[in-house]
Amino acid sequence: MVSTRREFIKIGGTGVGAVALGSGVTTKWWGLDRDVVPDPRTDGDQVIPSFCELCFWKCGILAHVRDGKVTKIVGNPEHPLSRGHLCPRGTGGVGLLYDPDRLKKPLLRRSKKRGGQEFEEVSWEKALDFTAEKLLRIKKTCGPEKVALFSHGYGGTFFKHLLFAYGSGNVTAPSYGQCRGPREVGFQLTFGSPVGSPEVLDIANSRCITLVGSHLGENMHNTQVQDFARAVANGATVIVVDPRYSTAAGKARYWLPIKPGTDLALLLAWAHVIVAEGLYDREYVEKYATGFDELKKHLEDKTPEWAWAETSIAPELIVETARVIAGARPASLVHPGRHTTWYGDDVQRSRAIAILNALLGSWGRRGGFFIPTSMSVPPYPVPPYAAPAKTAQDHPDGVVYPFADEVLSHGVCDATIPGRVGGPGCPIKGWIVYGTNLIQALPQRQQTLDAIQHLELLVAIDVLPAEITGYADVVLPEATYLERWDDVGPTPWSEPFLAIRQPVVPPLAESKPGWWIAKELANRMDLGSYFPWDDAEKMVVARLEKGGVDVKALRTKGVLRGKKVPVTTEDGLELAFGTATKKIELYSARMAEAGLPPLPPYTRHPQPADGQFRLLFGRTPTHTFGRTTNNRFLSEVYAENEVWMNARAARERGLANGDEVVLVNQDGVRSQPTRLKATQRIRPDCVFVVHGYGHESPGLRFAKGRGLDDSRLVTKVEVDPVAGSTGMSVNFVTVEKAGAAAAAAPAAEA
Repeated sequence: MVSTRREFIKIGGTGVGAVALGSGVTTKWWGLDRDVVPDPRTDGDQVIPSFCELCFWKCGILAHVRDGKVTKIVGNPEHPLSRGHLCPRGTGGVGLLYDPDRLKKPLLRRSKKRGGQEFEEVSWEKALDFTAEKLLRIKKTCGPEKVALFSHGYGGTFFKHLLFAYGSGNVTAPSYGQCRGPREVGFQLTFGSPVGSPEVLDIANSRCITLVGSHLGENMHNTQVQDFARAVANGATVIVVDPRYSTAAGKARYWLPIKPGTDLALLLAWAHVIVAEGLYDREYVEKYATGFDELKKHLEDKTPEWAWAETSIAPELIVETARVIAGARPASLVHPGRHTTWYGDDVQRSRAIAILNALLGSWGRRGGFFIPTSMSVPPYPVPPYAAPAKTAQDHPDGVVYPFADEVLSHGVCDATIPGRVGGPGCPIKGWIVYGTNLIQALPQRQQTLDAIQHLELLVAIDVLPAEITGYADVVLPEATYLERWDDVGPTPWSEPFLAIRQPVVPPLAESKPGWWIAKELANRMDLGSYFPWDDAEKMVVARLEKGGVDVKALRTKGVLRGKKVPVTTEDGLELAFGTATKKIELYSARMAEAGLPPLPPYTRHPQPADGQFRLLFGRTPTHTFGRTTNNRFLSEVYAENEVWMNARAARERGLANGDEVVLVNQDGVRSQPTRLKATQRIRPDCVFVVHGYGHESPGLRFAKGRGLDDSRLVTKVEVDPVAGSTGMSVNFVTVEKAGAAAAAAPAAEA
């Protein structure tokens, strides 16, 4: 199906169109909401640079401050990732800073069972003493490796350092096993390098951009969307493979509404056409790649006709789009995706995307993938860690995923439940949870809750009272990114630069910056030598001065840019690959040695039964899941999620646009009610919702009860045998009117 090209969404200093409302620039709604938020006015007389953390793209910001209050946030024109613009979420940082539901004081649990929501406000001294005492007890009785850190966010750096000093290697992030892990492993196995974050994509110079389930414009990573808009304006061809007519599909020349679960068949068929017709970059492949003959043989039967039966995409359209993709090489980019944990064979799908890019010669080429560069900063001198720390994945009787290069969050959950993972010693006894709401971030919720009930200690460090805080023994309120120093860390990018995060206002209430919390815990556990600075500002300044950086200029501008170096072959870069063969490995001998298919095989996945729909989920431009759904500013634009359902499928079931509906998954688990969006823009075999809604935490007074929580419906996963990540698009649901659902007995939560 071919769509018409439309003007792409424009990004300005105050966001996207009506999203300017979220910055406080044009709206005067304060006082009308049930939770009153003072109007912060719109002009500041002091401008302080920093970088954002409403998502983890780390865009440069300029915070306007008047009389000690932040009045607005705009993009820093000096910063390579923002270029003077912010996405909607970035403009809404004021909404987080002045959220009336923020955690204000340390809390200790008083209810006997975790989740009882009974807490006592205590002093920082009491909360920290309690936490350190528990950590020391676990270390003495079971060993330091029986404590794990779940971390999501730049400020987690200090807690990672604390845990390594403590003696544990159990540092994990749901963003790996539940999001980007398969992509990183697939590209690492092929090119010897991951894609990284921010992704090393030269989208602005692409002549053809192929998006396989990548929702640019909804997954609002600032620089990518700016570059995408520039590429579209310059006439780039866009091909979108997606069961749903997404924002990006509205800018595409080709929209391929593929049957969910069959993307790998299409990728292999495209590769078949490109190889069979000699459309690949022969010189590039011969010079840089190994395993082409094995790949060619592997693709012989992966014809467009074969793929048609799997994907529902017509053979002639597969051939046509393959030729378009190849015709734009090497400035032809098959996007590697961000959220890539779908069906359990996700590394192989990512490998197919990597191989396709290799055939196009796009790795290390303008309009494809650039090879990033960065500025170096000397480390602050601290003692070496005592010994290599063990992790949950080192368990002798645990399942081994040979190419998982980070600790798996769901693996830590398994290692916390007694008897779940064999081997000597006790299970994991303590969790420190920094900036991630595990109740919504991890699949198979009941397993997470079971694991939590077996803990001796759960520490939650957060800004908002997300669901995970209700299960904690101790809750430590952190200052927002606008109120704290964080460590300086160069970001690999197409040009070298250094950015600084510095506070623009003091911490509100009794919240404290993460560096202070980590340091105070270290002091109580005789680990103070690992935090030898008085405060993070002095530590950052010392590192910068040791590296010869102009600290005054950096603090004034927020960013310093280094001398540009070649990042593509067109600039004069000599390509090198971090694989064993020092070449692009189309055929992976490493995977063969591990007993895994060395070339991507196609796996046929189960399809929904009659009356069922595959559950798909994603983002909206104004929100980063649970981090922003309590944000009153941003919620003026999108307050709650809705269920996208094919209009014909809805009519056949007596459902109409705007009806209140409930989703029921294959295990009988029911969602909260929300509105139905009956639309032609989605296939009839699936439904789609935006993730991060349906909060039940009583502390989130604004977000509580808005929309449905899709994560409670993810009771089934398919674990990838290569990287151990959890494929979550394997759950099926039925759609009922909310009234009919209310009459049914509620199933036990999973």
